[in-house]
Amino acid sequence: MATINSSHETIEDVILSHDKRGMTGLRPYLSPDFCTQASKFLYERKGTIFIVTGFYEIVPKVIETDGPPGALAVGKALLQIGHKVVYIVDKHGMPFLEPESGGAEVIEFPFTTDERSKKFASKLLKQYEPSAVLAIERCSVTKSGNYLNMSGQDISAYNAKTDYLFQLHQHTVGVGDGGNEIGMGKLSDIIPTVPNLPQNPAITASTHLVIASVSNWGGYGIAAGLSILEGKDLLNSRDDETDIINRMVERGAVDGMHLTRIPSVDGFTLEENLEIIDRLHNVIQLEI
Repeated sequence: MATINSSHETIEDVILSHDKRGMTGLRPYLSPDFCTQASKFLYERKGTIFIVTGFYEIVPKVIETDGPPGALAVGKALLQIGHKVVYIVDKHGMPFLEPESGGAEVIEFPFTTDERSKKFASKLLKQYEPSAVLAIERCSVTKSGNYLNMSGQDISAYNAKTDYLFQLHQHTVGVGDGGNEIGMGKLSDIIPTVPNLPQNPAITASTHLVIASVSNWGGYGIAAGLSILEGKDLLNSRDDETDIINRMVERGAVDGMHLTRIPSVDGFTLEENLEIIDRLHNVIQLEI
């Protein structure tokens, strides 16, 4: 297993590039190699990994392009190193994950009450005994008990309560870019003090937290970290990523910033997203 050094641009540097929301304000509160540590954590937890994703936009009533591509990138890397992957989404995410799963199982988490959601999560954890649970761009409940998007709008009615998978498991990773995602509960006291981040942030925490300018980029960063540890580049190519994002848009996903069906992610063009892929490939090649 290779080790990761920091004599050049790091994974963390890359995934926090072009920060528009203030995520870099949280960096001092995490380990300098927070993404690398999350990758190592997942690398060593052989077995089944749950990957949860899908962020619903109430206008125009569909999920964002941010989340599924990053989740699929991590899932693909984990499968290549011998882990089993199970994707978990609610009904809004099924049309986007199921056709892209590469044969991995995709489970629909139901929209139901708190009690039934907790029972469903407990049943899944008991049945599959995952070694870790990972969320990428998945909304978290807040202290007030609801789910809020970055505009502060209540999206509780459109968000299945997947938080219980994290509350009931000891080994978890959260990836987010705005302070309202699963995992961000780890810094719930800090987030309101950072300009532009939510005053009513996520409360669902995770063992490891990966912050990024775009959550997909955090997923790419984890895949890059797994690549270095494995000694083999497991990260999607530019063409692969272009195809995935375009297929998401064809199925109806929208840019979370513009809320329109265009091949971009959180206001970043396709080419800007591919630049991140390129830079991470460079980091991998320098390390392995």
